[in-house]
Amino acid sequence: MAPGSALIPRHVDLTPGTEALRYCFALPAHPESVAGARRLTRARLDEWRLDADAHEAAVLVVSELVTNAVVHTASARVVCELHRLERRLRIAVQDQGHQPGGPKLRRTADDEHGRGLLLVDAMSSAWGSRDAGDGSGRIVWAELPHGTEQSC
Repeated sequence: MAPGSALIPRHVDLTPGTEALRYCFALPAHPESVAGARRLTRARLDEWRLDADAHEAAVLVVSELVTNAVVHTASARVVCELHRLERRLRIAVQDQGHQPGGPKLRRTADDEHGRGLLLVDAMSSAWGSRDAGDGSGRIVWAELPHGTEQSC
């Protein structure tokens, strides 16, 4: 079996007949790149024909994870990977910086930052983070359930 990508390790069974799709893009770690990440995600999910709810949730999750990487790390670029398998969509965003202790949920309304992860937590079936290895940054990932749209 082939190894996983640099962002998403292989934890899935790819037996014959199982469809798996991956898409990866890198952008400069600038605030204006968040809109680019949303645009690239929308275009790919349109091609993959995800249902409307999962499509919009995924665009929001990508937006929040890329924003988090841009705002909270000293990265020159961020890399985003989308992985569609069966009824799940896994999103992973890797930065080059280091946010001490990793991303944190902030549950109080007066916090300046951190509420985006509350959205990720609410919209995802699972999410987490890990060191990318070899000191190259951090990967924050989220999984969303999805269906595919029916053709008329």
